[in-house]
Amino acid sequence: MTIRLRSPLARFAAFALLAIVLPAVMLAVLGYLSLRQWESSAELLFREQARDMASMAAEKVSMVLLRTEDDILGRIQAILGGSDGGPGTLGQFLAEAPLIRRLYLFDRRGRLLFPSASTAEDRGLFAGLLAEIPQSFWERGGRRHLIWGDQVVLAAVFKTRGGAPALAALALDLDALRREIFEPTLGRLEGPTVLAVIDHRDRAVYSREPVDQAERVITTPLGAELPAWRVALYQPRGTSPRQAVRRQTIIFMVAFGLLLVVIVAGLVATYRLVQRETEMARLKADFVANVSHDLKTPLSLIRMFGETLEMGRVPDERTRQEYYRVITRESERLSRLIDNVLDFSRIEGGRRLYDIVPTAIEPLVRDTLEAFSYPLSQQGFKVEVAVPPDLTDVPMDAEAVSQALANLVDNAIKYSAERKSLRVDARIRDDHLALSVADEGIGIPPEEQGRVFEKFYRAGRSEIQGRRGSGVGLALVRHIAEAHGGRVTVESRPGEGSRFTLWLPLASRA
Repeated sequence: MTIRLRSPLARFAAFALLAIVLPAVMLAVLGYLSLRQWESSAELLFREQARDMASMAAEKVSMVLLRTEDDILGRIQAILGGSDGGPGTLGQFLAEAPLIRRLYLFDRRGRLLFPSASTAEDRGLFAGLLAEIPQSFWERGGRRHLIWGDQVVLAAVFKTRGGAPALAALALDLDALRREIFEPTLGRLEGPTVLAVIDHRDRAVYSREPVDQAERVITTPLGAELPAWRVALYQPRGTSPRQAVRRQTIIFMVAFGLLLVVIVAGLVATYRLVQRETEMARLKADFVANVSHDLKTPLSLIRMFGETLEMGRVPDERTRQEYYRVITRESERLSRLIDNVLDFSRIEGGRRLYDIVPTAIEPLVRDTLEAFSYPLSQQGFKVEVAVPPDLTDVPMDAEAVSQALANLVDNAIKYSAERKSLRVDARIRDDHLALSVADEGIGIPPEEQGRVFEKFYRAGRSEIQGRRGSGVGLALVRHIAEAHGGRVTVESRPGEGSRFTLWLPLASRA
């Protein structure tokens, strides 16, 4: 089945859909997919960078701690291997080494060599520590890191001055560890992220900022120096790459939404413009058809009655006079139609000029109605005129106001239906001349009363009722009223008739 888009509006809608809406939607989809891919890539890259940063931090902590341990163990070896390796020297060393909270020395049999006295807590540590040290460690030597309770213990075997092995157990001070190792090492590496040291119980031993509300990204072990401890990298809330990309996505979607609103508004405005132009083209076509019909009808009557009179087929004088009146009436009707079209053309081109002078109202109304005397009497109209003879002169272009009044009277005749009644009245009201034409015709629906003064617009279903017209008469009436500084109003109810009123100011404001 083939669908043909004949309507300009349908073609416009199809073009707008294909040329504007579909590319915009495709752009939005591609943009969204690109942002999602960017989000995944950014998240992956961030995790890789976080892993590298955490590993580097762990290596630096291990390196600094190992170097510090080497210095401490070297000094202990020098004390134990020297001539003055007594308790006084070890006590002085312990006071000068803030990283060491406690120092214990044991011989091969597990006897405590230093300090001379111990507490119950110390004895518990001794039992666990000695159980963790195998016999081969006494022979091999070296160092070993142990976790006992909440304490980090460094164990090492030394040779005393007499050649006997001695086991040194050093309990590290946690506060000194933060101050001497973690702060100088990790404090320089932090940026938008937060580095923290997590102990074997998953507690944050060190962090420059609180990590309670932060998101843990990755952890890496610290190594043998601090067994079961880890370096963790945290991301503060709201600063993760995923959230940053989501903010960018939201900004993109909002911007695209605004762009889409602008596009839709443009499409709606263009659609309404095309719709208006299409309607205007249709109205102009109707205007040409109606004017052509209105021109053809009086010309046909004039030609028919003229040919009848020319051929002498009218036997009596009364009938000849009737034919003359028909020819005169149709000529006047033809003149009014041509004047309307010419005036409308001048108005559209901005060339219509008005000669406004004080004018008497009663003669103007009488002369205008005189031109309609034959159709009014022939159709049986009851005409009522209420114009005070002493009405003050009003500044106006008499020819233009007469033309506007003639258009209102012509409309009243055309749309009067069964009740043939016409009333023309003039009165002074609110510093204005109110010149009204009322009928008891078919009336105008309320929803169309605001549009009857638009050019080419014709209210109701007058076409199917056999009433034709140019569609510019009331537009001319409104223009003439506004050119005089006044206005035109309509009061109408369907089936009860209409009342059109020209309001012309008593003081010229044209």
